[in-house]
Amino acid sequence: MPQAKTEALIQRYYDAFNAGDTQALLACLAENVRHDVNQGKSRVGRKLFAEFCAHMARCYRERLSDIVIMASRDGQRAAAEFTVHGEYLSTDEGLPPAKGQKYELPAGTFFELADGRITRVTTYYNLADWTAQVVG
Repeated sequence: MPQAKTEALIQRYYDAFNAGDTQALLACLAENVRHDVNQGKSRVGRKLFAEFCAHMARCYRERLSDIVIMASRDGQRAAAEFTVHGEYLSTDEGLPPAKGQKYELPAGTFFELADGRITRVTTYYNLADWTAQVVG
């Protein structure tokens, strides 16, 4: 996949995320996508990714800004850096109680791609920073 097509696919992924369009987001993913969650276990498959999206929509309202996408020349790997603007809506297991707290933090995601789809999504952010914002 050419570098420009990879960057366009990642942009579609984030456009769908910001629009709250889970179906469009899932359409960017391979059926056997591996999803590595920050501070969590890896999940494999579009179905588990969809379940994760539903969980996130219950607990959080997030919008991403300042998205910068970078892709390898062969288009098989990409990365994105962005700012998360969120609201903590419902208490997530093992985390502080939710009371509608707002938060803003930098984050990044690494991607692998094959056959025109995303095959791996690995997201990182500073959980201690997030926790300090929602507790403080």
